[in-house]
Amino acid sequence: MRRIITFGTFDVLHVGHIKILQRAKDMGDHLTVGLSSDALNIAKKGRAPVYPFTSRQTILTALRFVDTVFMEESLEKKREYIVQHKADALVMGNDWEGKFDEFEDICDVIYLPRTPSISTTEIIEIIKETDL
Repeated sequence: MRRIITFGTFDVLHVGHIKILQRAKDMGDHLTVGLSSDALNIAKKGRAPVYPFTSRQTILTALRFVDTVFMEESLEKKREYIVQHKADALVMGNDWEGKFDEFEDICDVIYLPRTPSISTTEIIEIIKETDL
């Protein structure tokens, strides 16, 4: 069995998220998602996610191509998470190109092209500007 792992916030789920998760799953038999905790999201992005962790976890768990979701509490624990979940490959969007090459000693590291013209940050800004 080939085990794939990926990480992210997956806030305001959009087609880009779906495509990268599907492509990641297509590379193996089991897809594990390390879902950023609310506190980690605040630390790395300077803002809380729109949806709290439990809601984002429920959404991801409902996707047929996601097998396991766990809370990523620290960026510094990526190696530990990869080993703990027995991942054969780490799959990330190519906006992270080169950032995770240090894990090539324990698994394959694959960077996938992002879906063009879509971003959670842009979606949130559009929603904020919409006068409802």
